[in-house]
Amino acid sequence: MNKDRLGAFMDAVIAIVMTILVLELEKPSAPTLKAFWGLRINFAAYALSFLWLAAMWTSLHNAWHVVGKISPRTVWLSMGLLFFSSLFPYATSLVSTYFMSKVVQGFYGIVVIATTVMMMLIYRSLAKDDGRSETAEYMKTVNGFLLIDVGIKIAGTVVGVLVYPPLVSVGVLAAAAFIMIVRKSHLLERK
Repeated sequence: MNKDRLGAFMDAVIAIVMTILVLELEKPSAPTLKAFWGLRINFAAYALSFLWLAAMWTSLHNAWHVVGKISPRTVWLSMGLLFFSSLFPYATSLVSTYFMSKVVQGFYGIVVIATTVMMMLIYRSLAKDDGRSETAEYMKTVNGFLLIDVGIKIAGTVVGVLVYPPLVSVGVLAAAAFIMIVRKSHLLERK
């Protein structure tokens, strides 16, 4: 399969998932600031999920520019990534409704962690698919940062489930901030 065809399909699915996120936002009970303020957790959960999906998409977008070809293994790993990504609207809606639930926050954390693990597997697969040392080095660098990223998410999920549920979301936010800072420093950008 052509890498551009897979990239376009992934872009479309991720765009749909991001659109569903906003459609899941609860409407205020009245057109007042107080009613909007009452939905602050909903908006925060939406913003966090949107931010995380945007960071994931940006990272994948950069990877597609590095790699020359893909294998059926990469295609199927990408389907796994899209499967877990498609759970974001559902998990985000649950977090919006049951913000203090350890089970719900734990589920959200598992969705985020599973998606990140699928990204790591895709980057490893892409390094094998392409075979060029430049590609392998790029994918190794990205995977190194994703290892830190997933560590932050796992720590946030464990502490959140055991101690204080919102720490799951804080861990996801911290991981997203880490990846954006790394990207801002041009360590993950293709020149």
